[in-house]
Amino acid sequence: MNAVEIDVWADVVCPWCYLGKRRLELAIAESAHPAEVTVTYHAFELDPSAPRGSGERVLPWLAQRYGVDLEGAREMAERPAIMGRPDGIEIDVDAQLRASSFDAHRLVALGLAQGGHALQAAVLERMFSAHFSEGRAIDDIETLQRLGAEAGLDGRRVSAVLAGEEYSVEVRADEEAARDIGITGVPFFIGNRKVGLSGVHTVEVLGRLIESAAADHPLHAEEAQAAPRA
Repeated sequence: MNAVEIDVWADVVCPWCYLGKRRLELAIAESAHPAEVTVTYHAFELDPSAPRGSGERVLPWLAQRYGVDLEGAREMAERPAIMGRPDGIEIDVDAQLRASSFDAHRLVALGLAQGGHALQAAVLERMFSAHFSEGRAIDDIETLQRLGAEAGLDGRRVSAVLAGEEYSVEVRADEEAARDIGITGVPFFIGNRKVGLSGVHTVEVLGRLIESAAADHPLHAEEAQAAPRA
């Protein structure tokens, strides 16, 4: 198996991205040579206009955004929650807060710079868990400080980043790259800069993405059926 580099565009407030990350990790673990696969996560803001520190619950915001009542919003939010349970993901739809994800993305970028792919994945995982399972405000500076340290980041570097604009350029570059590629929804996976896959898929389909990237051939449409995207 040739080395495989997978680039993933995701948002820390996207439940489908949470599922996508978990399933990709399982697909890598089940691949022929998991040590030959590396994953780099790239920032994508689904709600760039989200105000910092609003404390607004996600369900009322979803209802307003899509013109449905609270029960309709709950049905929308529960879909990824139900799908994620077999993958070990717990999503509390009532606890989620609408939040700007920009600073969280900056800490994910810090993770890559400070400790490579493993630490970046750990920071992203901590942000997912905080937002979806714990109802934490991931745009609150003090909360981000604690989450970064819990994920393994150096506390002093976290403080310095959050006090300034470090890694803002990297986040904006990721978003510009997404526009250049034509990414309009996440999660979005690219293997070895050639093989692309959009949406949430099974572990088996993600495994085929890895195999296709390693073999340097496209993933055919019949191998990857349409799946939800945020």
